[in-house]
Amino acid sequence: MAEQDYLIKVMSKQDLLQAIDWAAAEGWNPGLYDIESFHAADPNGFLVGYLGDEAIASISVVKYDDSYGFLGFYIVKPEYRGKGYGFKLWQAGLQYLEGCNVGLDGVVEQQGNYKQSGFKLAYGNIRFEGVGGGDEPEGIGLVDLSELPLSEVLDYDAAFFPTERKHFLRHWISQTGSRALGIKQAGKLVGYGVIRPCRNGFKIGPLFADDALLAEELFLALRAKATVKDNIYLDVPEVNLPGVALAEKYSMEPVFTTARMYTGDTPDISVDRTFGVTTFELG
Repeated sequence: MAEQDYLIKVMSKQDLLQAIDWAAAEGWNPGLYDIESFHAADPNGFLVGYLGDEAIASISVVKYDDSYGFLGFYIVKPEYRGKGYGFKLWQAGLQYLEGCNVGLDGVVEQQGNYKQSGFKLAYGNIRFEGVGGGDEPEGIGLVDLSELPLSEVLDYDAAFFPTERKHFLRHWISQTGSRALGIKQAGKLVGYGVIRPCRNGFKIGPLFADDALLAEELFLALRAKATVKDNIYLDVPEVNLPGVALAEKYSMEPVFTTARMYTGDTPDISVDRTFGVTTFELG
């Protein structure tokens, strides 16, 4: 097929569903109901490459504002790899994010390519796998995030993300089948987390807390949403040693690693209080 038949365009929701299927085939275990949250973050931030009538490549380049964007979903269908289609989509994506500091969570086999495109390593992330179940802790000030003003969640979230992500979070904390909890002490939010259903089991993310004890209480409360028959997953920055210790305490095993990389300076976010990354796809 002639090269001019390769067309790059903004994804429709149907294209995005297909990209999520591709991510599942890569073993990335996306959430069952992620599409609304992802699309809300930036409807123009998902690109697809079509060869004739066939979608063959995807990338997400979510622009949170004019200063920060996040790249993910970089997938080319296996039979079309090594032909330059992915790189053309990559270039189009980075052009959309021109002027932004761009973050990504890169899989091991792509990290060298990302460095060649100007991305610099900030730290690694480890995906841990365990099982659900257990009892929800009592007397710690647990609240459903649905009962709080979104502004209160956004104020707390600001320490953990380079810029506001109101549109994304509004959907993320109310996903179908999910549970979103916070801990309030002395009238103040001191941690929050979300557990959501995925193709395989459940993922906890984010898991943000002011200290390791609060993170553990939140983890236990979220884990109780699943059963002992369910796998659960937690993506921990490897530089957060208490976070790694938390996963290991509950017999979770490392199954996957990524590298958090940025084109600009590493943002001043609270990695030491990030016990679980929100999502590798959108940061």
